[in-house]
Amino acid sequence: MNTPQDEVTLELLNAIEKNGRASQRDLARHTGVALGLVNSYIKRCVRKGWVKISEAPANRYVYYLTPNGFSEKMRLTTRYISDSFSFYRRAAGSCDQMLKNFAAEGVQRIALFGISDLAEIVFLKSLENPVDVAGICDPDTTGRVFFSIPVWTDTSWQENLADPALDALVLTDIRQPDRSFNAAAEWFDAERIFVPEILGGWSGKEIRAAHRVA
Repeated sequence: MNTPQDEVTLELLNAIEKNGRASQRDLARHTGVALGLVNSYIKRCVRKGWVKISEAPANRYVYYLTPNGFSEKMRLTTRYISDSFSFYRRAAGSCDQMLKNFAAEGVQRIALFGISDLAEIVFLKSLENPVDVAGICDPDTTGRVFFSIPVWTDTSWQENLADPALDALVLTDIRQPDRSFNAAAEWFDAERIFVPEILGGWSGKEIRAAHRVA
């Protein structure tokens, strides 16, 4: 199974293959990690013999995948595809049940927090259930639409979470779910934030109860 480090490495190798002249800032945006962290990943790839660097005019650098780099990218891609099928099978069932529970409890309008494969699964399963996905919060993206869902970015996600018509918020950030939960809980009732079973299956209500017991 690919680790989060493997996934970032795969994204980085893909980005370098497509555009070796990309800046580290561009690579950070593509991989979704901090700029300083991208530098660490590049150094690791160089140490492993997967990437070579050459200087270009204007103090720029050009990155190249080595033959070993192509082999590693293929290995990580194959493992990622295998993991993705397993992830989809497990996530699809739990998300479908979560949405069925929502419908039974009268939850009709929800939002998601975090663009990811999990967000895609929740949206697709919502089409099979009487639950409407109003939008998806993602402060770290510049996109405007995810499938047919409006993307709420920058400060707009905070304003949209204040909509009293929202019945629940589903956490779909699979990279930093704790960070996203804490950010969302500042603007949305934590007891109405839910996490699909594949990420732990807890809810904000359970977290608050645990804190009260502690």
